[in-house]
Amino acid sequence: MVGGTRAVDHLCFHVQECRLSLHRSDPLKDSEVCSGPALANQDQALLRQIAASLPILADVSRADLLLYRLNGAGQAVVAAHGRPNSLSPLYPRSLAGDVALPSERPDVFRAFSARPWRRHVRTATVQGAPVARELLPVYGEGNHTIAVLSIDTSWLAHERQLRRSRVFRQALHRLQETALRGELAGAEDLSPFGEHDGIMVVDTEMRIRYVSGIAANLFRRLGYAESLVGQHISTLETRDEVLVATALRERRCLEEQATEHDLTWVRKAIPLRTRGLGPAFRRLSPGPSRWAGVMVTIHDATEALRREQELRIKSAMIQEIHHRVKNNLQTIASLLRMQARRASDPTVTHILGESVNRILSVAVVHEFLSQNESAVISIRDVGQRILSQTIAGVVDPNKRISLRLQGSNLYLPTQQATVCALVLNELVQNALEHGFDRREEGLIVVTLKDDGEQVTLLVEDDGAGLPAGFAVASDGSLGLRIVQTLVEADLKGHFTLENAAEDGPGVRATVVFPKSTLGGEGRWNARG
Repeated sequence: MVGGTRAVDHLCFHVQECRLSLHRSDPLKDSEVCSGPALANQDQALLRQIAASLPILADVSRADLLLYRLNGAGQAVVAAHGRPNSLSPLYPRSLAGDVALPSERPDVFRAFSARPWRRHVRTATVQGAPVARELLPVYGEGNHTIAVLSIDTSWLAHERQLRRSRVFRQALHRLQETALRGELAGAEDLSPFGEHDGIMVVDTEMRIRYVSGIAANLFRRLGYAESLVGQHISTLETRDEVLVATALRERRCLEEQATEHDLTWVRKAIPLRTRGLGPAFRRLSPGPSRWAGVMVTIHDATEALRREQELRIKSAMIQEIHHRVKNNLQTIASLLRMQARRASDPTVTHILGESVNRILSVAVVHEFLSQNESAVISIRDVGQRILSQTIAGVVDPNKRISLRLQGSNLYLPTQQATVCALVLNELVQNALEHGFDRREEGLIVVTLKDDGEQVTLLVEDDGAGLPAGFAVASDGSLGLRIVQTLVEADLKGHFTLENAAEDGPGVRATVVFPKSTLGGEGRWNARG
């Protein structure tokens, strides 16, 4: 059996031989859903719609939802697992793809054959804790049970639900049954429902039948201090009436964000249906249904949007600062170039040229930061830019010297990226100056390696080797001593410089440093 797991927000869906896709653009691949008895196209579409409804259904139900299908091996397979966003899930991982034997979940197997079905809650144990469990059948073509939904609720959450009004509990049951009939169109487009979101239930006559405590508090902020239950929704001078009417007219779930009285709310309108054959909260069986109202959820996004706006402003300011720093560094580099051209002493010209390259290597980092909101930078991209600058401004055009970058695409936090840029610049400059000062052609290769818990930077050339007894501390140039200091003090790593081979030409510079926190910037990971 070929298997895998797809995740859409907080819905985890198992994909087996014939995949039940949560992506509307990805149709079924085979003639049956999972393994087991073949399903009609209509039943496949029904299970797709139910799977898409599980996220919002799990949120409002405050429960884990397990959709079971029977396979051909006498097992019950968890075809989909909806995990709630409104409270902590009961299960530490998605159970999508797990199988159960009749001895392990006899209640599920009984539910596939029991008719008529009466809703009732039984006690079960999950992770050593008592839970309230309710099983609901999914009726397909010909009124046959094609799946079973297990609603697993922590006992505390179950008791809280019982203390809520009968109107809400009836609306919740209607929501669940609407989803299991595949009549919750548009549910896949809804954002998660949180524990601090309010709920309002409106009937088909547009009268408010239920308002949760959180929703009542939200409306008080708009000046509605009196109870709203029993009033026509037009009493609210808000977008609620238009949203509810549109959801009923279009027969689908809707979501909108609107700002009223300086408050920004995100509302979801979820149409409810009922069979109209006796109390909907007692019996569940196939049959025609009719509209029964709309459940409206309300989320106050004002503070979150304010913080998001502040972050955008701060991010833009930081990017502008990096842009100005980059421009200032380039201006300084230009001034030093002018000074170098005017200098009559070749030594002074050389020193100023090295300083220009160091400044430009730091400017590269600020250029990337000015173009990217992320706090981490691709050292491969930075390295490529430094090599390009070196070829354009340092390498003698009359010489055939090539510079090449290879290896992993590593991302470093800002401070580490700046240090690495300086180190890379110094090592390449050292190779050009001492390895090819008397040669007309050659190759310098920069290699980046991700070694798990540490990073390795190699700069290798095929130029002149090191003299016998060479030591960086006593014989190295200023650039090499800068490298050693930066690697040991800032990167907390090790730096070695040695001949590439005992008898052959070339020098290998190796820098190794750990993937540890630096400057309070937090841990980072290799990406790409």
